[in-house]
Amino acid sequence: MSELEKRISKIPLERFRNFCIVAHVDHGKSTLSDRLLELTGTIAPGGNKQILDKLDVERERGITVKAQTCSMVYNHKGADYLLHLVDTPGHVDFRAEVSRSYASCGGALLLVDASQGVQAQTVANFYLAFAQGLHLVPIINKIDLPSADPPRALEQMEDTFELDPSKAVLVSAKTGLNVEAILPQVIEQVPPPIGDHLKPLKLLLVDSWYSNYKGVILLVRVFDGQIKAGDHITSFATGLRYIVGEVGIMYPNQTPQTVLRAGQVGYIYFNPGMKRSQEAKVGDTYTTVGAEKQVKPLPGFEEPKAMVFVAAFPVDQSNYAHLEDSINQITLNDRSVTLQKESSEALGAGWRLGFLGTLHCSVFEDRLRQEHGASIIITPPMVPFKIIWTDGKEETISNPANFPDGGAAHVGIAELQEPYVLTTITLPEEYLGKVIEFCENNRGEQKELQFFTATQVILKYDLPLAHLVDDFFGKLKSLTKGYASLDYEESAWRKSNIIKLQLLVNKEPVDAVARVVHYAQAERLGKQWVTKFKEHVERQMYEVVIQAAAGRRIVARETIKPFRKDVLSKLHASDISRRRKLLEKQKEGRKKLKAVGNISIDQKAFQAFLAK
Repeated sequence: MSELEKRISKIPLERFRNFCIVAHVDHGKSTLSDRLLELTGTIAPGGNKQILDKLDVERERGITVKAQTCSMVYNHKGADYLLHLVDTPGHVDFRAEVSRSYASCGGALLLVDASQGVQAQTVANFYLAFAQGLHLVPIINKIDLPSADPPRALEQMEDTFELDPSKAVLVSAKTGLNVEAILPQVIEQVPPPIGDHLKPLKLLLVDSWYSNYKGVILLVRVFDGQIKAGDHITSFATGLRYIVGEVGIMYPNQTPQTVLRAGQVGYIYFNPGMKRSQEAKVGDTYTTVGAEKQVKPLPGFEEPKAMVFVAAFPVDQSNYAHLEDSINQITLNDRSVTLQKESSEALGAGWRLGFLGTLHCSVFEDRLRQEHGASIIITPPMVPFKIIWTDGKEETISNPANFPDGGAAHVGIAELQEPYVLTTITLPEEYLGKVIEFCENNRGEQKELQFFTATQVILKYDLPLAHLVDDFFGKLKSLTKGYASLDYEESAWRKSNIIKLQLLVNKEPVDAVARVVHYAQAERLGKQWVTKFKEHVERQMYEVVIQAAAGRRIVARETIKPFRKDVLSKLHASDISRRRKLLEKQKEGRKKLKAVGNISIDQKAFQAFLAK
């Protein structure tokens, strides 16, 4: 037994504390985790920054994508405590990660940036934690900044969440100022986990990731009993049985242990390994084989649903197999991506991918490019739509090609629906007018407006999801000079006047470029499309007509003039009828050419057109 394990085995359950750090994006969660790990001696001071952000994408963008965990041993008033910390993502796309982390914790550090104050995600995470009955320890971070205003942040916390300002800890995670005051507060305020290591085993699967050598590794929270290598365990969700190969804790990397007891959070993997990550259903309960009757499974989590769909195609079709391997490898670690095969006449074979949100989509794209060196074309994001037929059947469509386009196909349709989301925007009040106008232009419906301090406003709007994925957040940030913050949750499906917009080249639809849009946007988008596409199509020997069609109606048109020989050059002072005869003859020839000539549009034209 190692020194660490001897220390841990002496700690009783009453001295375990499981907590997570939640905050708005960029309020300093991962930096604070580093300081706490240094303080407890888990990592050496002055090492690598953001030790818990393990992906390249996370390092590069400075965001957390996957919730990461770590155990620490801390001596408080002469007694050892086993602390378990979860660093959660702040982005709204990864909300499911946060709610999963809550399930393995007894309390949370609610972190607020002293210069920014309470922001949209802070509000959302607070209510999420409150609903789970977690104890919150308020912490004000970044007090070393010249623009910091801790009294204002404390006042906002008291007004918005009714948290006692006297219990708040003021720290600077970057400089390490006052960080040592946090852990005693955690020990005093966060309750120990409830469990009994003598009862039959009951453990909850919180997360999983894939290793090439060991198969799927599970991150688990043990509620009752204990687990060690060699145990035979079974899953409640799939009914499959496994033999445990190794158990251990994250300290900060995988550190093997002989046993995990009730109340601990650690990792396990099986021998023979679990090969398919689909078997690891997050929120599943495991127990020892034979104890299935005595153990009641824990309530699981709701699976996150894909909200944004894009089609992805390899730039060069010969890379299809390589790209398929790369996509499958990333989806092993990210179960929330949905995958379907798809093919397009213009772009060849590809996939339709479903994501939780636009950030999730661009992180996935970055990982494909960085970790696998893949080059792909991605179509603009699209949201699912619902068709209710007259016979009462419902159908959800995530591919614009399957959407009925006007005429005969519309006969059996009772109504079309699109998804709406409830967005919460917090912003300084001087931008209020602009933001309200912006939301109204995006077919928003105002639900609530409240001032939670003299200068800060919380604005709630029902918005169509289709507008939200169309770079809504980027435009909102530029309107408010970066001060606004946004959070959203699913609202409901609503009846809507939507229509399929297609691009036609010489009356032939181009299948790669089709979108389902609201009737009011069709003309504006159609005009943008034809002008943009015209730039990328080369002139031919005959006329090329580019049109945008909304349903059956043509909403915009551009014409590319053909190359033509100057047939009048040999005439000097001739009669008008002679000129007309030659021009008519040329026109006839053009018609013949047009009948035979089939326009081939270069792949590069599509790439340039679909590029942002």
